[in-house]
Amino acid sequence: MPEAIANETKQRAARSGGTSGNAIYRMVERALSIRNLSGKIAVDLGCGGGALHPILQKHFQKYVGVDAVRYSNFPASGAFIEADLNAATFPIESGTAELVVAVETIEHLENPRALLREMKRIAKPGGWIVVTTPNQLSFLSLGTLIAKSQFSAFQDVHYPAHITALLECDFRRMAGELALREVSIEYSREGRVVLTPLKYPAFLSAAFPRLCSDNVMLIARVP
Repeated sequence: MPEAIANETKQRAARSGGTSGNAIYRMVERALSIRNLSGKIAVDLGCGGGALHPILQKHFQKYVGVDAVRYSNFPASGAFIEADLNAATFPIESGTAELVVAVETIEHLENPRALLREMKRIAKPGGWIVVTTPNQLSFLSLGTLIAKSQFSAFQDVHYPAHITALLECDFRRMAGELALREVSIEYSREGRVVLTPLKYPAFLSAAFPRLCSDNVMLIARVP
């Protein structure tokens, strides 16, 4: 990869700050716990500072973080691989991990299908993949779309960090293309009320998760 492109990729990765919201991490932890997932290796694509490490280490023996930059707060006990996630293939052997996650990463990438193909390749047969992204079907995002003709998390202020907006139907279609099994779409159950800094009450988020959640997740099993 040319040095100019490498530097641009690292700058875009650094804009995220290497972290996501706690509601997103809780969503992932909830999904893992419900399914009682565990194993030897979990690979975290777009790992940032490794904020998912404390959650994954409860379930997996080894944590491998992959990103364009290594943040100073990346956990010392984790293994780090530097990689451009826009590349055709990642420097990770096939069939490596029982779990491959990409938390708030896919919206930063040019080719979401390429990411899911790589996730399937890296996962062991019978392993799991988890992908999260901003929820375009929330009240907040739909309201922003009507008012500004832009999804909430894909406004001009988010560009060029956020470039690929996906709907849950896109996740289902890609999962079908890859013949993934036990496909589930789940939600963070936390979202901001339109035109306010307030969050929806827990009972509303539980009753209407799609509309009241800022983030959505695909979890599926590799055949």
